Amino acid sequence: MLLLACAAGIAYGAGSKSTAEHTAAPADTPVTDNHTVITQSGRAGNILAYAPNGSRVYTNDTHTKYYDVDPVEDESMTVEYAATDTLYTESPRCQDPPCARNVIERANLSTGEVTEVYAQYVYRETAGEWHDADRIDDRHIVIADIAADQVFMVDTETEMIEWTWDAQHDFPVEGGGSYPGNWVHLNDVEVLEDGRVMASLRNQDQVVFIDPETGLVDDWTLGAEDEYAILNEQHNPDYIPESRGGPAVVVADSENGRVQEFQRDDGAWNRTWTWSDERMQWPRDADRLPSGNTLITDTGGERVLEVNQSGDIVWQLEVPHPYDAERLETGDESTGGRSAAALGLESQTSEDDNGGRQNVDLGAFDPIVDRVRSLVPSHIVTFVVYASPSWLGPAALGPVTVGLATALLWGGVELRWALRARGIRLRWPVYKEK
Repeated sequence: MLLLACAAGIAYGAGSKSTAEHTAAPADTPVTDNHTVITQSGRAGNILAYAPNGSRVYTNDTHTKYYDVDPVEDESMTVEYAATDTLYTESPRCQDPPCARNVIERANLSTGEVTEVYAQYVYRETAGEWHDADRIDDRHIVIADIAADQVFMVDTETEMIEWTWDAQHDFPVEGGGSYPGNWVHLNDVEVLEDGRVMASLRNQDQVVFIDPETGLVDDWTLGAEDEYAILNEQHNPDYIPESRGGPAVVVADSENGRVQEFQRDDGAWNRTWTWSDERMQWPRDADRLPSGNTLITDTGGERVLEVNQSGDIVWQLEVPHPYDAERLETGDESTGGRSAAALGLESQTSEDDNGGRQNVDLGAFDPIVDRVRSLVPSHIVTFVVYASPSWLGPAALGPVTVGLATALLWGGVELRWALRARGIRLRWPVYKEK
């Protein structure tokens, strides 16, 4: 009966989740002055665009996963984005599936026209994606290559790679993630006005600055490996130049469940702003808008939200597993936005210390789920969120947890009875002789 009750709860959660996915926007979503573009990756692969009134005006799920998206300068309603296709079957392009095909595309959100800019096949699918690419000019883009642990610039017309920075030149393979599996996880690049490139080394908990001519600029590195009080597997840092109150970096401090900003003073990075609430879990993007507000993508919280200078949420959209969000007509990422120091922003964090989990009422299942989450490391929770089906929403979390525990217990009892029936008995490795 308990398993049947859990199944009913999961079915209800799936039904409510499916309905939510096909809703253009909640009825109470405030209007904005600009269009909002959102990508989804992991559990759902999609790129979505919403009009200022909240109605959905564009959607495309051609690819398996969508990552960073940027508006194209001087082209109305046009964006460029990084996407990945998973190749599941054996072929001349993938002899040991699964493999991946990474692509940079340009899409006109008004006409629906999509143009491929550049693409490469990768021998593996896990940790093989391109999460970000940043355009330099009409021909050149810089790409964060997770599979090769490299940042490179390519001429999209000739497809010649013109320079490369390899993480192995400056970082030991003993650190970070497992090598050669997912060692660095380069998840973001940004070309700065002075020609340097800022890159996010997620598994080293660091944001680094690269000179294409001389390599790593050592004294500009933000964070340090395993210094989780600074950064913990961050995503999508945005640079704010001195002309707008910087140098400063706005960054999604993902595993710490918060958004932060660091200001560079006297050759050091100092934290100047932090924002989180009780729902936030695994944010992966934060952009400072020209208004002084901050646009945040909360992947685990399944929403995109805008926070004003007082720290209040002034706009929010429920979206399954969002990765990146952009406000069109405001420039690329934090272009036009000023630093927290210049704006005088005050930090805000949740008073409810619940590990950044989404505050959802799970009814009778709540105490059980809370106990499980207290015992499970945050990165395991993140993996479950990332790997679980897109229809598995918060309402199904309680029934799934209890159902799995019940099934494991039931299976263990059944196995013990089956072994006893065959004369096989089990005992603890440590026991007391009588």
